[in-house]
Amino acid sequence: MLILQVEIRKDKGKSFSRQLRIKNKLPGVLYGINKTEILLVLDHNSVFNLQKKEGFYKENLLLLIQDQKYKVKVQAIQKHPFKLKLLHIDFLYA
Repeated sequence: MLILQVEIRKDKGKSFSRQLRIKNKLPGVLYGINKTEILLVLDHNSVFNLQKKEGFYKENLLLLIQDQKYKVKVQAIQKHPFKLKLLHIDFLYA
């Protein structure tokens, strides 16, 4: 099982997301049916390298958020049209 260390973000919006991307961070969200939505900040390079692995999109991932563990699946990833950059990632509770 692949493991990702993430942080919780408090702000949202276009300008905040741009500031994160300048710092080589990636905005994301964790959501599910009847579950609370959690806004996330991930390290771009670690996610970019993990997404090249075969099981990233098919298997469950383990998110470590403030000493709590969540089993999740990747729901969607937004990529830059021509740069090798990820713009946003959505996780779904598994």
